[in-house]
Amino acid sequence: AKALEFEFDTLACASTGNLMGSVAAHGAKASMNTLVLYPANLEKGKILGAAIYGATLVAVDGTYDQVNRLCSELADNHRWAFVNVNMRPFYAEGSKTLGYEVAEQLGWLAPDHCVVPGASGALFTKIHKGLKDLVQTGLIDSADTKMHIAQAEGCSPIAQAFNDGSKEVRPVIPDTLAKSLAIGNPADGPYALRTIAESDGSAVIAMEDEIVEGIQLLAQTEGIFTETAGGVVISGLRRLVNQGVIKPDEVTVAYITGNGLKTQEVVESVVNPVHISPSYDAFEEAMAGR
Repeated sequence: AKALEFEFDTLACASTGNLMGSVAAHGAKASMNTLVLYPANLEKGKILGAAIYGATLVAVDGTYDQVNRLCSELADNHRWAFVNVNMRPFYAEGSKTLGYEVAEQLGWLAPDHCVVPGASGALFTKIHKGLKDLVQTGLIDSADTKMHIAQAEGCSPIAQAFNDGSKEVRPVIPDTLAKSLAIGNPADGPYALRTIAESDGSAVIAMEDEIVEGIQLLAQTEGIFTETAGGVVISGLRRLVNQGVIKPDEVTVAYITGNGLKTQEVVESVVNPVHISPSYDAFEEAMAGR
């Protein structure tokens, strides 16, 4: 809507996967030219999610941070609406709705804890800001929610800074299963650290071998199939509970931000069917040992 208001005719973004699908869909609906740039090693499911809307796809041989720098250069030289560059303030503010929706669904109460996946840090900070907005407008009485950011071991610059007691977020080169969180130089990293401090929250790191475990745990206990970012959140939540940071009787919201069908490659090993001939006896024999 803002891109049209500012009379842009092309909508664009740098993406680790989820944003590109959304941008492509909204661009198609608005009859805008749509351009999405992404790291070439992205999962096929996420690429398909943008391609189906007719967006122009540009696979870049590099990290997300390199893709984002390229988009900044393009935004300087083309009159295009880059959602996470020259349109970033509007894009980031939109994330506050995830705070609004949670409070509404809890009967206009703020949760005790929020566990949020961390990439650029924008989603994490804006959820907290959204809860504070509701206090200021009188829709909820208070928002003492402790904010916890969850990052993958292979890309955890914000969590590392928190654990080191540093106010400086040092860039890293991502090497993680959670490609949607693979932002090595998070633009909102310092703000994320401030949010942790303001809310008396924390940062937690999910080990790479725990990501798939988190995906399976959520699927097998709640019937929700999440992509890798959700696996990071659930693994981080489990760690926080085991550490006593989050108590069983506290209201805790774990933000699951993507569908598992987008990252099927990481869980292919769980497919292990029993092969039988089409007969009753074959079925009974195969099942007898299970």
